[in-house]
Amino acid sequence: MAGMEFERLIDRPLQIGESPVWDEQRQCLWFVDILAPAILRYDWASRSLTDFAMPSAVGSIGLASQGELVVALRSGVHLFNPDTGALRFLVQPEPDRPMNRLNDGKVGPDGCFWIGSIHDASPRQPTAALYRVTPEGKSRLVLDGLKASNGLAWSPDGSILYHADTRGPYIASYAFDRATGALSERRLLRECDEASGLPDGAAVDAECCYWSAGVSAGCLNKLAPDGRLLDSIKLPVAAPTMPCFGGPDLRTVFITSLAKNAEPGRLISFRVETPGLLSPRFQVAA
Repeated sequence: MAGMEFERLIDRPLQIGESPVWDEQRQCLWFVDILAPAILRYDWASRSLTDFAMPSAVGSIGLASQGELVVALRSGVHLFNPDTGALRFLVQPEPDRPMNRLNDGKVGPDGCFWIGSIHDASPRQPTAALYRVTPEGKSRLVLDGLKASNGLAWSPDGSILYHADTRGPYIASYAFDRATGALSERRLLRECDEASGLPDGAAVDAECCYWSAGVSAGCLNKLAPDGRLLDSIKLPVAAPTMPCFGGPDLRTVFITSLAKNAEPGRLISFRVETPGLLSPRFQVAA
């Protein structure tokens, strides 16, 4: 991928830019600044940025039906209506773990919001977990004993779930049951390190390649389904946090980053040949 051109999309500096998700209905990119705390909307046509302040740290977001977003705040999982500004509480997945905050989350092919947590201190301790939250507001513990749950993505046919622990540090895959959300057949895809890039957020393209933000190495690592490193793309940001495929043809890769070494977090993009996948929506009741 030599010779690719990167574009800086916004001038606003980010503290911890995260969780980009393409909204094909509104033709915009949603993402968050965890510590601002805020949800942001980047409009594709006008290149304008809209800011929605949040009441507490916002770890991640996903698309929901009825034009809403499903939002992971420090206080739990909520539904947010960007047209009215209303927040509606759904569930707090881990009320007994005040040492954690909710982190990386995505809507899965089962229509549920998969949300991980992170031990909110350094050094990270294995108090974090991964949860499955239904549109009815029911939460189920899926994986436990994690330090920083991250890297959620699914294969194009929805049969494989990818997951990372940034401070594990590793990337793993599981056979995924779309009907029940059950995981099985865990497979360690890759052990990671600081030099090659600790695995932060991720996305999967239409050819089932897994694109992992190497937050410690300023790179984007493209892995084959079996975990082989196909490419490591050096990025013009110090600490990338998550890629997302979007744009009208799903061939624009958006990347958020966090502030590091006096460099602010950014939102950048570049073009690729293989498209990504549309995000499922959290199907809430009318």
